[in-house]
Amino acid sequence: MIFRRLLPTIALFLSGCAGTLTGYPSLAKRAVENAPMGEAPAAPAPVEADPALQAQVDRLARQAQAGSAAFDKAWPAADRAARAAAGAAVSSERWVSAQLAISELEAARNDSVSALASLDTLYVERSNAVAEGKARGGAEQIDAARKTALAVVDSQNDRIDAIKGRLAQP
Repeated sequence: MIFRRLLPTIALFLSGCAGTLTGYPSLAKRAVENAPMGEAPAAPAPVEADPALQAQVDRLARQAQAGSAAFDKAWPAADRAARAAAGAAVSSERWVSAQLAISELEAARNDSVSALASLDTLYVERSNAVAEGKARGGAEQIDAARKTALAVVDSQNDRIDAIKGRLAQP
């Protein structure tokens, strides 16, 4: 009974397998494959740095380093507080002290995070201006400073996560 219902479907599928062998395209070279190859365009000439842009990038890089220095200065106190609070109950005095130290650590890194956000914005704006033909170059300078700031912020994130991992979670 089921075979009778499936018979038309099977016949339809098998009919797709039957065909002529003469319908395949030729494997001979096409005319476009014999056309001469164009030469690669020359690399663009390096663009001189925009002094205003370089000054802005340098200011943001210094800001990120200042945030890193402030974070490094606040780190030992937060680390000690977290070690003292390891195993302490949530809302105990040691736990609250460690949370306050972590908050101070977060506040100390504000300059680094802010500088990274500004460098990200500057990079996007400059890339868009270059793409639209309104500016030439500069994205590489921003990207180099951005990568440095990102490494600083990532390191800070890892260190804060390590401290938070020692404490009981509410």
